[in-house]
Amino acid sequence: MAQTYTIRLARRDELGKLQTIEHAAAERFRGTIYDEIADDDPMPLTSLERWFTHGKIWVAVDQADDPVGFAVAREVDGTAYLHEIDVELKHGGQGLGVLLIDEVTAWAQACGYPAVTLSTFVEIPWNAPYYARLGFRILREDELGPGLRDVRTHEEANGWAPEARVCMIRSVA
Repeated sequence: MAQTYTIRLARRDELGKLQTIEHAAAERFRGTIYDEIADDDPMPLTSLERWFTHGKIWVAVDQADDPVGFAVAREVDGTAYLHEIDVELKHGGQGLGVLLIDEVTAWAQACGYPAVTLSTFVEIPWNAPYYARLGFRILREDELGPGLRDVRTHEEANGWAPEARVCMIRSVA
């Protein structure tokens, strides 16, 4: 029998599991030019609590209602900003990323946001090239609002070279 998944809002008691998912999903970076991401700590529980309270967290759950992936979003510059998306490796290739992005897009549309934005790596196949296949386009520097500029500044302060990252946008219409 094929695995089926459902997307729903996360529950507070699942936030620790999201750290486990993020850490496991980071293994995908092992062997890339960003190999060190695989050894990074996941988002602190306090950050997940803040996102839970002041943003939105959706989970992809398996038939047992156990989270196997998640997406985190909030408003940035009048758009729905996709801050994080992770799927456990053993559940990869099932379209969960698309389902989670579709859920964020539906939320964006319901809230009246014109678009979904994100920041991602240029060269990693499951980052900018993946999002481009889903209809996102790279924003020029002069198109970035103050919130996305802050995202870029934060990324640079955390050691990411500006040329390694891009902000992308997709209309929700």
